[in-house]
Amino acid sequence: MTHHPRWRRIGVVAVVAGLSTALAACGSSDPTGPSEGAASGDTIVVGSFNYPESEILGEIYSQALEAKDFDVEERFNIGPRQQTIPALQDGSINLIPEYNGNLLTYYDESNTLIETGEIDEALVDAVAADDLRVLDSAPAEDKDAYVVTREKAEAEGLTTIADLEKITPFKLGANPQFNEYSYGVPGLNETYGITDVEFVPIEDFGGPDTVKALVDDTVQVADIYTTSPALVAEDLVVLEDPEGIIAAQNVIPLVSDAAYSDELADALNAVSAELTTEDLIGLRDRVEGDEKASAETAAADWLQEKGLA
Repeated sequence: MTHHPRWRRIGVVAVVAGLSTALAACGSSDPTGPSEGAASGDTIVVGSFNYPESEILGEIYSQALEAKDFDVEERFNIGPRQQTIPALQDGSINLIPEYNGNLLTYYDESNTLIETGEIDEALVDAVAADDLRVLDSAPAEDKDAYVVTREKAEAEGLTTIADLEKITPFKLGANPQFNEYSYGVPGLNETYGITDVEFVPIEDFGGPDTVKALVDDTVQVADIYTTSPALVAEDLVVLEDPEGIIAAQNVIPLVSDAAYSDELADALNAVSAELTTEDLIGLRDRVEGDEKASAETAAADWLQEKGLA
């Protein structure tokens, strides 16, 4: 089936114009009425968060579904869960690649589960309250991590999160929600007893701005995800988490009940079965590294390699 990059541009414009109203207005199906899912020929609208890895995963989902003759549109680069979950609820999008640990924390801020299986099980009921469902999670995992420069780690003897006590007070750079999540600033305070921290919100989810702030010593510690090519490129050090405050973060499809079908689940579960953390690192390096491949191209090549397109 022909891929339609123009839909992505429509999605970005719609988000800027006002997410719920604009996206609902340009949706192709009634989000409030009953749906037969793929069987009725309804369009599946795939969303993504506003960072490259999520767009890559959105492309993989879109193209995997297109290969199974689904009609697909893309509404990428929406924003954080405070925007994507309402978009799923109002039918602006029907499907988004998620991360199981963070998704459960969104629904239950007191969540203490850290293992993949127990998180996936808890998610079934958590998302059902919003008429959503999760499918199979992938082995691929992209976890938040407390990261420092190699120079800082060696000079101060930093190997674990607990060692950050040695460099207090320090500035911590991360996405704005990190200041609230249990594995973020609250976890530093309550679990590791590290309280003298100045939080510096950076909007790019561990991207180039966050990396630059760390390398330039604007912040001394940063939340950078474990699939980031910058960890190798900038010789950064991921601190160990001996107290286990950072939960599993397996990639998992989140779909609205209205758009669900067994055929859709089969197509996406086949993707999850093949997707590894090493794949994510490679995909991100192609898109964010020197090659500057498009997310669409990287996704297409991966699906071809895995026999899914």
